Order: sequence, then structure tokens, then C-alpha cells
Amino acid sequence: MQRSTDRILTTHAGGIERPPDIGPMLLARDRGEAHDAEAFAKRVREAVGWIVDKQIEAGIDTVNDGEQSKNWLNYPRERLSGLEQRPLRPEEGLASTSITAREETEFAEYYATVGWRFSRGFSGGAFREARQAGGAGAFRTAATATFCAGPLQYIGMEACRADIANLKAAVQGKDVADACLTAIAPGTIEHWLRNDYYKTTEEFLFAIAEAMNAEYRAITDAGIVLQIDDPDLPDAWQHLLGMSVADYRSYADLRVEALNHALRGVPEEMVRLHICWGSLHGPHKHDIPLRDIVDVVLKVKAQGYSVEAANPRHDHEWRVWEEVKLPEGKVLIPGVIGHYTDTVEHPELVAERLVRYARLVGRENVIAGTDCGIGPRVGHPKIAWAKFRAMAEGARLATRELWGK
Repeated sequence: MQRSTDRILTTHAGGIERPPDIGPMLLARDRGEAHDAEAFAKRVREAVGWIVDKQIEAGIDTVNDGEQSKNWLNYPRERLSGLEQRPLRPEEGLASTSITAREETEFAEYYATVGWRFSRGFSGGAFREARQAGGAGAFRTAATATFCAGPLQYIGMEACRADIANLKAAVQGKDVADACLTAIAPGTIEHWLRNDYYKTTEEFLFAIAEAMNAEYRAITDAGIVLQIDDPDLPDAWQHLLGMSVADYRSYADLRVEALNHALRGVPEEMVRLHICWGSLHGPHKHDIPLRDIVDVVLKVKAQGYSVEAANPRHDHEWRVWEEVKLPEGKVLIPGVIGHYTDTVEHPELVAERLVRYARLVGRENVIAGTDCGIGPRVGHPKIAWAKFRAMAEGARLATRELWGK
């Protein structure tokens, strides 16, 4: 990973814009429907080149592929063997995986209307189908889930190598600080799977970690920075209603241990971790505070830590770094623009946030980042690009204040 040695660098957390024709092709592939695989692969290659150029034009220093080839949450299911989909039985329900369960205890009316679709991560199409069938209750009755029904093995190397090749070709000869690919942490994969095979949760979790090591190593062996996405490290707190903070820290510790197992053989300086409290638009009143888990987060063997920090529920948590020392050689990537609103942050606000962090952890140890993948989570792609440009301008303003140039 490059550091902000003479200016504040910029990056972002993941998904951006897709050309409109790729979405239907991706959906058809994920559903196992007939599609032209060769035409899809060609369009993805073109789209990665296009999205990299757009990032550079917007002032982003560390770029990614915009996740053009995959649906973020679903893609590990295509790259792991031993999985099957089946309808949920009534007794299995959906509440056990809801990342808004604590919110729903206080804001039940909100989640009984529009809010529930965000808590389940449903696409707009799935929401429309559920509404036509009679609303949330109808959807919950008909919902399916993915189960681990056999030994887990990584079978996605062809797809992984295509992602690597596409990104490397797109950045060839371009002025970028780093190229980065995203991959999901074992704990987040575990959250969205049901275990019907392994004897214990720990055995299941470490089986996921063992399998995903192949993807993590392939990315970094290719000279590409690996971003580990682990939103469930903070937001699993929401669905574990009976846990105390102490219990949850133990729960999170085990997931970090599994992640570090998955990262064995991966150079620490090629890894950054992204955490957030879920990208849904809701109250977030019951998010676990960063202060309660920051030491657990810092156990992950990564050089960079991308932390949601721009939205109103977490903007104040820069003060955590007044009390917690960022370990030597590490880099903090605070979110300085957010997905929580379609309002475009002012560059001076971005600069203010960056200078605040730089004063605490050292200017060379700060990279401007985003709360989550901006593109799919704001009202229109033009808003996302305006936010990126505001971040880049804010980084220039912060550089002027911090370096005097």
C-alpha cells in the first residue's frame, strides 16, 4: 500500500457505477439463466477500463474495478463448493441474520413499512415482487437461503484471475497510487450462510477461512492490494440480541482469528480492512460504538483500516483516536464522504475531517476514504461522482494545510 508521504491520497470502499447493460447480464448469470458468457466477459473487461478512467478523472488515487463482475454479497457463493439453496422452513425464519434487529425493537413501525427491505438487503426487484405478493410477510414466507451442505472448497480461481487481469490491464500505464480488489471476510460470509454440514460454528468459520485463502493470495500475488470487506465485524451486533458487549467482543475475536487464518501467507502491507455498520438507510441508533471494538479491529493483520466515519451516527468517533494509538506502520482510511445522504459534502468539510485525523495519527498515516461503496447507495451515479470530486478537492485542501503546498 502507498502512504500519504507528501500529500493526502484518496481511495474508496468498493462498488461504483455499472454500465446499464451489465446489470441484467450479471443477474442472469447469478440466477443460472441462459446468457452469453463470452459477451458478458467482454463487457466486463470494457467496463473495468471505463470505470478506472472515470476514477482517475475524479481524482481517486487508489482505484478498483468498481466490482463490475460480481454482486458483492452473492459472489462468494459462486466461488465456494458445498453450497445449496433451498426455501427456509418456518422455524428457521429470517430474524437471526437481520442487521437491524436491535433497531427493530425500537422502530418497529418503520421496519414494518419501508425499512424492512433495507434490513434484509433485498434488491429493488425482490422488494417489488414481495409487495405484489402481499408485503414483507409474504416475502419472508417464500424466502430462500444458501446452506453449507458439504465440504467447502474454493472453486472460483478462473473468475478471480479474470478480475485480476481486467484490473491490471485497466491500470497499465495509468497514474495511480495502487490498484485494489475487494473480497469478503470469512465472518461476513458466515453471517449470510446457514450451516448444515460442519459440527460446530468454529469449524464452519475456519473452513470458510481455509477456502478463501486461495482468493486472497491470488490477488496479492498479482501485486494488487486486497481490501477485506468485513461489515459484519461491527454490524453482527445488531442481530445478536442477547449478547452483552463483553460477549460480543469474544464473538468478534473469533471472527478476527479466522480472518487472520485466511490471510496466512498474504503480506500485511498488501491488505486493508474495511468495516462499516451496514449500508442501509435507517436509524442506526443501536450500532455498537467503535470504542467498544476498536482494539479487536486492530488485531486484523492489515496495514490499512477503512472505517465508516462520515455519517451522523459515527462522525464523532474521530475522538476514539485521541485515546487509541494507531499501531506503528498502520494507515487509517476514515470515511470522509458518505452513502447515507444524497447531499454532496463540501470540500472544506472533507478537509476539516482529514486534518482532524492527521493531527491525531500523523498526516502520512491518513488516506481519504468513503463510508461504503458509494455508487449503488446514492440516488444517482452523478451524485457519487460529485462526492468523489469533493473528496479529491478536500484532500488537496487538507494537503495545503498539512504540508503548506
